[in-house]
Amino acid sequence: MSRSTPSGPSQRMLRVGEQVRHALSETLQRGEIIDPVIENTVVSVSEVRMSPDLKIATAFVSPLGVGEAGAVVEALNKHAKFIRGRVSGALRQMKYMPEFRFRLDTSFDNFARINELLKSPEVARDLGPDDRDNNDKDEE
Repeated sequence: MSRSTPSGPSQRMLRVGEQVRHALSETLQRGEIIDPVIENTVVSVSEVRMSPDLKIATAFVSPLGVGEAGAVVEALNKHAKFIRGRVSGALRQMKYMPEFRFRLDTSFDNFARINELLKSPEVARDLGPDDRDNNDKDEE
C-alpha cells in the first residue's frame, strides 16, 4: 500500500486529488449552488489536497473578480455538504466520499510579490554582473 512520506503526498493522493478537482470544478461551473455570493462569482479551483486516508479534500480556490474573496470561501464552506453530494455522482469509484474544506489560494499573490521583488532595482543590481570582480581578474 502506498503511504505518504515526509517528502510529500503519495501518487494515489495526487491522482485522487486531481479527479476531485475536476469534479468540483464541473459542479461549480454548473451553478447549482444557490447563494448570492457564489452565484455571481467565477471560482477557480487550483488544487485539491487529499488527506492520507482520502477522507478529507482541501480545495484551494481563487474567486475571480470579487473584492471580498474571504466571503466566497466562507460561503463555499457553508455549502460543503451540498457540494459533497453533487460531486459524489462524478466520483462513484471512491470507497468514501471526502469531506470538503475550502481555503483561499494565495499562491498567485505570492508569485506576484516575488516577481515584484525580483524586478526591484536593489535586487536587479545584485543579480547583474559585478564589474569590479571582472576587472580585478583581468589585471592579474
